[in-house]
Amino acid sequence: MSELKKVFGIDLGTTYSCISYVDEFGKAVVVPNQENDRVTPSVVFFDGSNIIVGNVAKENSKIYPNDVVSFVKRAMGDEFFIFSHQGKDYKPEEISSFILRKLVNDAEIYLNEKITDVVITCPAYFGINEREATRNAGVIAGLNVRQIINEPTAAAISYGMERDDSKVVLVYDLGGGTFDITMIDVRPESIQVIGTGGDHNLGGKDWDDAVVRYLVSQFQEQTGIMEDILDDPDTAQELLLQAEKAKITLSQRDKAPVSVNYSGHRAKVELTREKLEEITKNLLERTITLTKDMLEEAKKKGYSSFDEILLVGGSSRMPQVMLAIKSAFPQIEPKLFDPDESVAKGAAIFGWKLTIDEELQKRIAADSGKKVEEVSMDTVSKVEIEKAAQDVADSLGLTLGAVKKATVKIKNVTSKSFGIKAFKNDKEILFNLISKNDVVPVSKTQRFGTREFNQESVEVKIMENELTSQIIEDLSICTEIGTAELTLPKNLPEDSPIDVTFTLNEEGRLDIRAIEKVGNREVLITISTGSIMTKEEVEEAKSRAKDMVVS
Repeated sequence: MSELKKVFGIDLGTTYSCISYVDEFGKAVVVPNQENDRVTPSVVFFDGSNIIVGNVAKENSKIYPNDVVSFVKRAMGDEFFIFSHQGKDYKPEEISSFILRKLVNDAEIYLNEKITDVVITCPAYFGINEREATRNAGVIAGLNVRQIINEPTAAAISYGMERDDSKVVLVYDLGGGTFDITMIDVRPESIQVIGTGGDHNLGGKDWDDAVVRYLVSQFQEQTGIMEDILDDPDTAQELLLQAEKAKITLSQRDKAPVSVNYSGHRAKVELTREKLEEITKNLLERTITLTKDMLEEAKKKGYSSFDEILLVGGSSRMPQVMLAIKSAFPQIEPKLFDPDESVAKGAAIFGWKLTIDEELQKRIAADSGKKVEEVSMDTVSKVEIEKAAQDVADSLGLTLGAVKKATVKIKNVTSKSFGIKAFKNDKEILFNLISKNDVVPVSKTQRFGTREFNQESVEVKIMENELTSQIIEDLSICTEIGTAELTLPKNLPEDSPIDVTFTLNEEGRLDIRAIEKVGNREVLITISTGSIMTKEEVEEAKSRAKDMVVS
C-alpha cells in the first residue's frame, strides 16, 4: 500500500506561529515544538553566531533588545527594513525563514520524518510583494512552498471540513499584527470566498502599544520625570512585554498590576479592563468599520446577510472584541473558533487536498488515456471523480469519505485591485485591469496605444490599490509594486495597439504580458521591484542558511 505524501500547513504569524499536518484519519493535527508548546513565539534572537527562535528569544528580548527581532511579519514586502547584526544585514524574508526552520526542525524531531512540502498562510490583505516575500521566506528555509493561502480562508477550511450543512460565514480574524475580515460561503461541496477586507497593520500589537503609552504617562505623572523613557531600548522592551502580559491577564480578570522601572525610579500602575477598553476603543472601532465596509462590497455580489461569525486569531480572545461584535451585529451570536490553531490546521487540510487532487488526476488520466496535465478537476464528471476516489482510498488506506471531503472546491478572491499607469486626455491616470474581490484565478486583457510615432519603449508602472473603480485619477492612494520596460518594434505609428494582460493566480501571484498587435509580436514583461529580495539574493540567503544553526 502506497503512502500519501504529507504537506504541512504553517501559520506564519506576527506574534505566534504554528505547524500542522493531516493524519491517517483525515484529521488536522498540530505538532508541538521542542518546548512542548503548540504555538511558537515569532521572535528571533541573534545570540552571537546562533539563531534562537521562540520563547527563549522572547525572554532574552528584555536583556538583549538590540539582538532580538519581533513582529517581522509587518515588515514583509518593505524595501526599507533591514536588521543589522555583527556586520550582516538581514531582510524580513530571511528573518522569517528562521521562524519557519524552527517550526519545521522541531516537527521533524517530534515526528521522526523529513518535512519538505508546505502551505504557508498570510493575511488576506497582503499584496503582491508581501505574498512573494512570504514565499521567499519558505524557499530560504529550504522548503517546497506548494501554495500561499489566506489566513481567513484557511480558518474557514478548518471549520467547513467538520460540517455537512451550508452556511454563509463571517471570519473576523484579529491576530497579533494583522486584521482580516472575510465573508465565505461554506457548503459541503465548496468553500467560496465572497469578499475580504482588513488592515495588515492592525492587530494585538497595537493594543500593546496603547498600553505602553498609558504606562509611560502614568510613570510621568507619578514620578514627575517627563523625558521619553521609551528612548531607552531596555525599558521599551520591558514595557512591551509587560503590556502584553497585562492585556492577557485582563482577558480573565478585571485588574492587572504593572511596575514601571526606569533610571532608579519606580511607578506602580493598576491597569483595569475598563481602562484598557477606553484607550483601545479606536482600534476596535476600526475593525468594526472595516467589517461594515466589506459587508457593503458583499452586497454587490448578492450577499446581504450571513449566518455565523467566527472569531479567530489570538487577539480575538479579548472580551471587548466579543462585546463589540455583539453590539454591531446583535442578530448573530459570535463564536470563538480555535483562535490559535485553526489557521495552521486549515493550511494543512488545504495541503492534503492538493495531494489528494494530484492522486485523483493521475487515476482519471490513466483511465481516460490522457496526460495528467490535461485533466482538470473542474471539468471531469462526477462519475469519474467517484471511481477515482474509491481507487485512491483503497490504494492509500483512507476512508472514501475522507477522500471525498478533499474534493471540495475552494475559490478565493483578490483583496487588492491591480492596474497600470496610462494617459487619458494627456492626464496620467491608473487603469485597473483586475478589481478587488474578483474571483481568482483571473485573467483580464485591456488594449492601450502608443503615444507617439516610432516610440522605442514604454515604461509600465504596475500599481496596487483598494478601489474597485476602473479608472483612478488620484494616484496618491495607489502603491507602485513594480515596473516593467516594454521594448517596441521600430516605426510603429502613433496609437499603435498594445494588448496588456494581467493574470492573477490562486495565491495572489501576478503575471503580465503584452502583445503589439500591428505585427502580432509578443512583448515579454519582467517586473522589477526593490520591495522584495531578488532571485540572486534569495539563493545567496539560502546558501548562507546552510551554515547557520537555528534552535
